[in-house]
Amino acid sequence: MELFTDFRLSVMERNLGVYGIHVVQKGISLGEVRFRSNDRENLYSASKTFVSVGIGIAEGEGLFRLSDRVLDFFPECKEIATPGSEKITLKNLLQMTSGHQTEDFSNYNRMDRAELFFSTEMNNEAGSTFFYEDLATYMLGRIVEKVTGETMLEYLKPRIFEKLEIQNPQWHTCHLGHTSCSGGLYLTTEEFSRIGVTLLQNGRYKEREIVPADYVGRMHSDLVDTASKNDPETRGGYGYQVWKCTPPNTYRADGMYGQLCVILKDYNAVVTVTSHNETDHKEILRAIWKDLIPKL
Repeated sequence: MELFTDFRLSVMERNLGVYGIHVVQKGISLGEVRFRSNDRENLYSASKTFVSVGIGIAEGEGLFRLSDRVLDFFPECKEIATPGSEKITLKNLLQMTSGHQTEDFSNYNRMDRAELFFSTEMNNEAGSTFFYEDLATYMLGRIVEKVTGETMLEYLKPRIFEKLEIQNPQWHTCHLGHTSCSGGLYLTTEEFSRIGVTLLQNGRYKEREIVPADYVGRMHSDLVDTASKNDPETRGGYGYQVWKCTPPNTYRADGMYGQLCVILKDYNAVVTVTSHNETDHKEILRAIWKDLIPKL
């Protein structure tokens, strides 16, 4: 397909490690190109965007407010909580501004990760500084579980996955059985694209509301400063578990090794990629800007 010709060449010539790319514009699939078998792949941190949409749904159901304080959902952790952590809100979790500056992965499978989160040192005041933290997303899932009695995956099955026609999604859990949330959701490239189409359409998929439009608007416009990051594609700001991209009015779900779902509002398009690029998966984004956007 002519749309993909230059991108395909860039992938092969630059060894970008792309598995597949899918493009939707104006609600219509323009096609998909595969570089390997069409398997469900670990979306890694792109899983976080599904969690964010789930939080928007729960907020819309009146289960909590983003201004609610996280520790209030975990009274059993108040005695071990580091001073200052009582001020962390759900919005801080969404925007990665907990006040932490370290994450102890060595204890992920040795202790309750909620306890690990609250016992982490508070280096800054909650809400003041961006620090990308898997535990922040994990805690969002634990809050949903607290107020519904369901794991995040159980909660999202009828609210997201069934409405997006995604059958039997697989999602890793922690050692205690809670949905991992920060990673570990497995989808095909095209299945992954459906969350992008939903966001592009202000929270709707095939005329069904998935998440309130107001929340979608805040997801990509209520940004925290990420200017200290080392790449133009991560310096533009971070919303509610999505990154702002360098092209205007563009943002993305982004997972390790190049799991990317890019919402291009000015083009009414969604470009979705699954990959395994261990060098610099932001180069895949730059190939999209150079090779695909001019053809949309």
